[in-house]
Amino acid sequence: MKKIFITGRYGQLANEFERYLTKNSIDYIALEINELDITNFKSVVETIKDCSPSVIINCAAYNLVDQAEQDYLIAHKVNVLGPRNLAISSLECGAAFVHYSSDYVFDGAKIDDLYIETDSVNPINEYGKSKLLGEKAVFDITSSALIFRLSWVFGEGKQNFIYKLIKWQENSSFLKIACDEFSIPTYTEMVVEVTMKSLEKSITGLYHLTNTDYCSRYEWARFILKKLGINKHVHPVSMSIFNLPAKRPAFSAMNNEEICSLLNIQIPTWQESVEFHIKKYLHSF
Repeated sequence: MKKIFITGRYGQLANEFERYLTKNSIDYIALEINELDITNFKSVVETIKDCSPSVIINCAAYNLVDQAEQDYLIAHKVNVLGPRNLAISSLECGAAFVHYSSDYVFDGAKIDDLYIETDSVNPINEYGKSKLLGEKAVFDITSSALIFRLSWVFGEGKQNFIYKLIKWQENSSFLKIACDEFSIPTYTEMVVEVTMKSLEKSITGLYHLTNTDYCSRYEWARFILKKLGINKHVHPVSMSIFNLPAKRPAFSAMNNEEICSLLNIQIPTWQESVEFHIKKYLHSF
């Protein structure tokens, strides 16, 4: 790989890529929104042409799920038009293109098994709709892109459930966490490692990339607090009591077996990755 071009700098996934690439002495450039607005076609084409990367990794996204119900035009610009612009640029400069989607492309009605890549999609909120249209926009431009659907992403930083839970419990002795919302916590370090392995093997297409096993928000919260040695009462409640603007799928856990089979790897359980993350970044909490 000559050079990797990363969008969405300072987000938790882009940060993880920067750590990995720096550690492995791989040449890269990472730009934040003030340096590159991916919704601006002319800017995207010119910037990428100047950089001449061999790989483009799109970590930029509008992921404010509730706010997207009102700001859906902005969400669609970033999550649909942005990836399309990057896909076009990847073709023009002959670069591989990696994009990330979401488990929220599903409606949560599947209750007998994990979602697989060929299952029907039916997003129930504006964020999910924008991520699904982003997938389609990319594949309308090129069939050689690599798209990973992620869920409940966590890593170093403040943009994830682990950090938010720790802050919530500091101000309350009684926590209410949804017990009827199920998916899979997915670790940024794992996402980066699998993405890089996939690029080495020139894998293209659409895949589910999550940790292994699934849980409810309530189970995840209980596990986090236990591993941190924090003794707080966590009360299981229905997610409906929070009356959030955006509906969430009740069950959106995805099967990661297809990408594991292609790469001949085993992905750790979410419990293993959460415990590893807490031990690694305990000082940050």
